[in-house]
Amino acid sequence: MNNLKDKNILVTGGTGFVGSHLVEELVKQKANVITTYQTLSPRLYFIRQGLDKKVTMVNVDICDFDKVFDVITKFQIDFIFHLAAQALVDVAYNNPKKTFESNILGTVNVLEATRLFSKIKGVIVASSDKAYGKLSSGKYKETDPLRGDHPYESSKSAADLIANTYFKTYHLPVVITRFGNIYGEGDLNFSRIIPGVIKAIIKNEELIVRSDGKYVRDYLYVKDVVDGYLLLAKNIEKVKGEAFNLGSTETLSVIELIKTIEKTLHKKIDYKIMNTAKNEISHQSLDYSKINKGLKWKPKRNLVKSIKNTYKWYKKIL
Repeated sequence: MNNLKDKNILVTGGTGFVGSHLVEELVKQKANVITTYQTLSPRLYFIRQGLDKKVTMVNVDICDFDKVFDVITKFQIDFIFHLAAQALVDVAYNNPKKTFESNILGTVNVLEATRLFSKIKGVIVASSDKAYGKLSSGKYKETDPLRGDHPYESSKSAADLIANTYFKTYHLPVVITRFGNIYGEGDLNFSRIIPGVIKAIIKNEELIVRSDGKYVRDYLYVKDVVDGYLLLAKNIEKVKGEAFNLGSTETLSVIELIKTIEKTLHKKIDYKIMNTAKNEISHQSLDYSKINKGLKWKPKRNLVKSIKNTYKWYKKIL
């Protein structure tokens, strides 16, 4: 898989925020891209970049096994990037059943279809730093246990364990990726902190902070995430069965993040601390030394430069 050119690659959730950037790069590398979708909006990065005209789109809910299997066999898929998920922490709190169905059953369906269609060379499963749950260590390592107890956390813990089960039991070429907070052009979920901050600036609104403002996260630019995905795909024989953290050198509290954006964009941000977050993790940061040592991956972009480009993109759509 050193060369993705002419490979039939399925990206579940390819019209979403991270998926769009991944699809964009796969198209540049001349892969034959098939992506699932459920709803479309003219504001999507995917649509604005004209990717709908460059890939094959299939209207499929990953919770429907028969449709997932049909796509994989019909298009003779060589490789899968499984990104489709219910990805919002607050939505998971309010609708845990839907989150479990999407994040757990959806992952089972992709992996089971892979088990039944042996042509597939590899599956990259998008997980999260949330899969670790509330650990006491300063930096999470891949050897730490998975023990989420918030609906979103546990959905990711379970999906991780299931992916590992399919490798250990059925020898599926699966790789698991765990990321911190991803940001960049195209994220339309304004309940997330960076889209929320930028929207508040552009619309001259008060920013509502769900936490106490002290929650700490890694902030990782979306293009660095895509680099990591492709690096793992191209080294699938070396890395299958493994989990990898992809972290950042920019580990900030919400308040520190707001101050950094204010300084970078020369904009004042009015915000209100609500402290209404329920059973969420207060401090998360990933040790990414494993992928750095093994595959030489590290984040290339920084918040100061990337936030300027991100701000320009939001200005266009807002």
